[in-house]
Amino acid sequence: MDSSLTDQQQDKYRSYLHGEGEKNTNWKLGAPPNYDTVNKLFEEGRTKIWPPASLEEKVQNLVKTWEMEMFNKISFPDYKSVKLQNYTVSVNGRKPLSLEEKRKLGGGYNSFMQTSLPEDLRGYNPAQETEHSSHLAFTTAFPRGFALEVIQVYSGPPSIVYKFRHWGYKEGPFKGHAPTGELVQLYGISIFEVDDEMKILKVEFFFDRGELLGGLMKGDKLTSGTDQAALSCPFLRNTG
Repeated sequence: MDSSLTDQQQDKYRSYLHGEGEKNTNWKLGAPPNYDTVNKLFEEGRTKIWPPASLEEKVQNLVKTWEMEMFNKISFPDYKSVKLQNYTVSVNGRKPLSLEEKRKLGGGYNSFMQTSLPEDLRGYNPAQETEHSSHLAFTTAFPRGFALEVIQVYSGPPSIVYKFRHWGYKEGPFKGHAPTGELVQLYGISIFEVDDEMKILKVEFFFDRGELLGGLMKGDKLTSGTDQAALSCPFLRNTG
């Protein structure tokens, strides 16, 4: 990271976000995302504070960096946290996906919410969402972001197994359901296979999507169009 950057320009939890190495990066929003709001949520709501340079802190920062790149960088060659060759990601034992396959499913939230439930029981239906619409749905529901912490690391590299907690406050509408202001949490297990340079080769996630959707689908039903008005807000950008 460029040491000439000011503290306000840096992000102490994420690499490959600022600095000389990112001067040619293609960002989805046209510029690096700002994580100040979700960092504040993280610092106020985390249950663990890991010692500097500990394995837990390194894993947590790696996960946050990986999420940042997956959600915000357009070009695969700009992904510096992963080893592009043969990289795959899978969720709940489903077929491992390449970056191209993940993008075809809608990337980001949409690829993580895949399900075998019948369409009339899905609540959130990834088959009907695009990358853009899925991201807007979740960032609208969580205007202060969807924070992430690593709460336990079971093994270190090259096979990093860790338990995570994702949380946010449903202060915006979600899929026709009104805001509740309530805490919504998701716990899960993940495995990162990394090389000698800590570049990610393979990702596996295991979690219950119903645990997340249960909190998001609370709230009174809204009249048609209410969600769309909220989705136009340009500041709903934080995740992870």
